[in-house]
Amino acid sequence: MLKKGYVQVYTGDGKGKTTAAIGLTVRALSAGLHVCIIHFLKRGSGLASDMPPESRLLTKTFSGVNVVCTGGGSFITSAAKSALDEKEAQNGFCEAKKAIDSLKYDIVILDEINAAIKLGLVKLEEALELIESRPQSVELVLTGRDAAPEIIAAADLVTEMAAKKHYYDKGVRARTGIEK
Repeated sequence: MLKKGYVQVYTGDGKGKTTAAIGLTVRALSAGLHVCIIHFLKRGSGLASDMPPESRLLTKTFSGVNVVCTGGGSFITSAAKSALDEKEAQNGFCEAKKAIDSLKYDIVILDEINAAIKLGLVKLEEALELIESRPQSVELVLTGRDAAPEIIAAADLVTEMAAKKHYYDKGVRARTGIEK
């Protein structure tokens, strides 16, 4: 168990936010810590085959990790969000609270929660309360574009990934094993 946990935020329009959180997960698991990853906006069927590939690998390789995926499985804009998207995001938020309060995990990663907040699927006030009320031994990591200024203010560490150049702008789609 960590003596003191901090709040980390990985945000910005550049590539690498989830990748940074996964790297932190590998480091933590290798040191014997326990990690829970809640993926927001990513298919929530509960099937391992629906997990992001890096999470599948983590659960096969390490015993100290728990992964929960929540989301309808399709790209969401604020205009396209559905009742399923809202339900899945709330399920993810409930799972996050349970993971944090359980004290079973040294690190809890809320992947893409910043985007879920921006889309109105998770209330900013609830996220701030979660940050404030977490046990001080739990490290909390929030990822996703468009982190709210209030989330940034509540964090102890903020890293902003900035896009300078991306092949997506030339029409290259997300590639298996690289972006997805």
